[in-house]
Amino acid sequence: MTKVLGYRLPTEAEWEYAARGGNKTEGYKYAGSDNVGDVAWYKDNSGRQPQEVGKKAPNELGIYDMSGNVWEWCSDWYGDYSSSAQTNPYNSTAGSGRGVRGGSWDDDASNARVANRDCLLRVGKPEPHNTAYRIR
Repeated sequence: MTKVLGYRLPTEAEWEYAARGGNKTEGYKYAGSDNVGDVAWYKDNSGRQPQEVGKKAPNELGIYDMSGNVWEWCSDWYGDYSSSAQTNPYNSTAGSGRGVRGGSWDDDASNARVANRDCLLRVGKPEPHNTAYRIR
């Protein structure tokens, strides 16, 4: 058995790589499909509340709910992308709030796109009702 020494949030780059299906990617707009209703809970199909994980189809890596249901925290501080090439920047301190990815049950379908990103400015305060941490 592997001993876990700790957990951390993924960077935005790690989150997007996993959401896109990693090395098995098919290039979908959402995590596992080009049809948002197949893989995501969003305001038009969620009953305006979070849903149990795993009721929609998984992505190519078998991960459920990376599009929609709840925004997922990332370790990055949110800011504009650098104009120079980056490889998974980690521990950046620049930005106005924590990055979140994936969209939620309370958002338009467009927020569930794997390329979409947003931030929460409420650092140090309780997270909103539509944001969560993913533990694997």
